[in-house]
Amino acid sequence: PMTYPSPRYFGETGEINATFRPANSTPELITGGGAYHYLATNTSTDGEFGLYRVDMNGAPGGPSLHFHKTISESFFILSGRMNLFDGERWIEATEGDFLYVPVGGLHAFRNDSGEPASMLMLFAPGASREGYFEGITELAGLSDEERTRFFIEHDSYFTDMRKGPQGGFIRRA
Repeated sequence: PMTYPSPRYFGETGEINATFRPANSTPELITGGGAYHYLATNTSTDGEFGLYRVDMNGAPGGPSLHFHKTISESFFILSGRMNLFDGERWIEATEGDFLYVPVGGLHAFRNDSGEPASMLMLFAPGASREGYFEGITELAGLSDEERTRFFIEHDSYFTDMRKGPQGGFIRRA
């Protein structure tokens, strides 16, 4: 039998409380690597999940091998090509491909195609990933201690090594 969570709404008639966001909305964050659209944040979903659209501009980049202790992360490719690491291997993902990474799962992603790519990133339960996305643009100016504190504050635990798309290990930059 199918099960559902315990009720959290106890009204009898429902409420008018949905939020609509047009596709052409201005991104909340623009970086050298692309644009971040904060579709549903920890705040707007009362902590249930966070959903972000990341439009990468084709410049090579993405985080090295890491894991999270409090949140799962999912990737859904909207367009272009992305290399996704599932903890064992790199996969060239294209439009419609999906990767789910449970809490504690090793993962990484990179846009090495030289072409624009767009994907949805889902974090559950919700976490304040906006601060992470905005803060990574300032990492170069931080000391090693400050950088470590930033990553721990944002539940991102990076390993010293990561496997490259061709299978060999690459030292983290």
